[in-house]
Amino acid sequence: MCGLVGIVSGKPVAGRLVDALRRLDYRGYDSAGIATIEGDRMERRRAPGKLFNLEQRLDADPIGGAIGMGHTRWATHGIPNETNAHPHFVGDVCVVHNGIIENFAELRQELAEDGALFETQTDTEILAHLMARYTAEGHKPVAAMLEMLRRLRGAYAFAIMLRSHPGMMMAARCGPPLAIGHGDGEMFFGSDAIALAPFTDEVTYLANGDCAVITRTDVTLFDFYGLPVQRTRQMTQTSSYLVDKGNHRHFMEKEIAEQPEAISHVLARYVDFTSKSVKACNAIDFSGTDSLHIAACGTAYLAGCIGKSYLERYAEIAVEVDVASEFRYRTLPFSKRQAALFVSQSGETADTLAALHICRNNGVVTGAIVNVEGSTIARESDAVFPILAGPEIGVASTKAFTCQLAVFACLAIAAGRRRGTIDSAQEQALVGHLIEVPRIMSDVIARIQPQIEDLAARLARVRHVIYMGRGTSYPLAMEGALKLKEIAYIHAEGYAAGELKHGPIALIDDSMPVIVIAPYDRFFEKTVSNMQEVAARGGRIILITDEKGAAKSSLATIARIVLPHVDDIISPLIFALPLQMLAYHTAVIMGTDVDQPRNLAKSVTVE
Repeated sequence: MCGLVGIVSGKPVAGRLVDALRRLDYRGYDSAGIATIEGDRMERRRAPGKLFNLEQRLDADPIGGAIGMGHTRWATHGIPNETNAHPHFVGDVCVVHNGIIENFAELRQELAEDGALFETQTDTEILAHLMARYTAEGHKPVAAMLEMLRRLRGAYAFAIMLRSHPGMMMAARCGPPLAIGHGDGEMFFGSDAIALAPFTDEVTYLANGDCAVITRTDVTLFDFYGLPVQRTRQMTQTSSYLVDKGNHRHFMEKEIAEQPEAISHVLARYVDFTSKSVKACNAIDFSGTDSLHIAACGTAYLAGCIGKSYLERYAEIAVEVDVASEFRYRTLPFSKRQAALFVSQSGETADTLAALHICRNNGVVTGAIVNVEGSTIARESDAVFPILAGPEIGVASTKAFTCQLAVFACLAIAAGRRRGTIDSAQEQALVGHLIEVPRIMSDVIARIQPQIEDLAARLARVRHVIYMGRGTSYPLAMEGALKLKEIAYIHAEGYAAGELKHGPIALIDDSMPVIVIAPYDRFFEKTVSNMQEVAARGGRIILITDEKGAAKSSLATIARIVLPHVDDIISPLIFALPLQMLAYHTAVIMGTDVDQPRNLAKSVTVE
């Protein structure tokens, strides 16, 4: 979602604000801006579109000042243009804001009736007007901010600076992440540690309901009632260099290629290579667990669906998987013998965090499967299972997805051993397969590249695609369809192959590509039967299978992608690769913005 940064310093900040915003590129945005205070003047520069446009504006018309704020906006209220871009000014007040003010309309009406004049369509301008009202009534800055907070309903993180107080900056968090950076004679605010990495490696993460005031040398933390709070100051694990694409055209291509190494990091964390066993994962007592909930959104939800299959098969735990935005509104019976896992790349996904709170409030043991160990979901869970994918800049998740699958596989093996549903020999065999994944991934990525590029050229000419599979290949079918929708803007749907006759078969004709994911497993023969139904209606079959499956299937296809035959536990990790690569190369041919597809954001921190 939106990204914000603030600097209180003794030296010019404009260039550093832009540098910090560049590091927030991955969050997705459609306009950008910065504002500074210099002497008795408060100035800003804003531009729609990419950060390059803002940089051009600043080159033509630079601004000075040793205190300032920057923002990249992902439009919610109001179209993406310069007027609606942050920062927003009202009188002496300057505001940048992430999130959504839910009672925006009623507050705007109230302020308008009170004489306020609005320049933008945004909910953020409400904050500036409320702050200006309360300071005009005689409230000191902190008191005015607390008065404003009492009026707000929604999820937000914001920062405020006042022309009348050029040595300080204020901020508050209610939902989206916010961190304080501690420098040498200067202090910072940032949406995450990546933005602050060039300036400091010491941060304090604000908790929900926290407020902060920073000066060049000091931080004051308090809650929404004005009462002081204490938060841990910690060293960050974020690299201080700007992540770049290297020799790749896009971050997504780079991140697909990084998957073998990323999986190696997962294995190093969770696997004992010598004994071929999973290291103790005792933070959740799987032996005392009767059932398990998994909640997540988007690609993480689909990883959870495959995780369900692993846990049920190897640990014999009854598992329910929910889209987090639905889970949070269900009426569920909870018990002390339940556990819940929450999957989120960023660890800040609003709906997933809300689902976590429901489980915690009902006494359920919670675990976080996240890429950011210092994230809110990680900090608020009983157990944390990091996926160790490293920074993932492309909006469409690739290496985070396969790392999530690898962590789920390790947890399922550990749970199976703890529950006695697999023995030591079975554990060694399963771990042995996992250890092979990086090598197999590297081979597959290199081997299928030419074939994928050729197939992508065909897909780029169609407007609709069906994916289908059984077992763990069903969530993979949905993931493949999601990827194609996300970055190539082609309508695609993933179906359980057994559901074909219950509706989707009506769509099959000689113009419809049908991508069938069919490893040679216990479902293979039934999937072949579904392929025959497609072939009988003229469907254009693209078969993704392995050597054994290719040898067993004689149906005519327009293309076959043949992967090595692997064990069931690693099959989803390997079969995810052609789906990612196919979506990527199709999008490249179609000329879309692969890394930052339209209307999407990397981290969805509001409902």
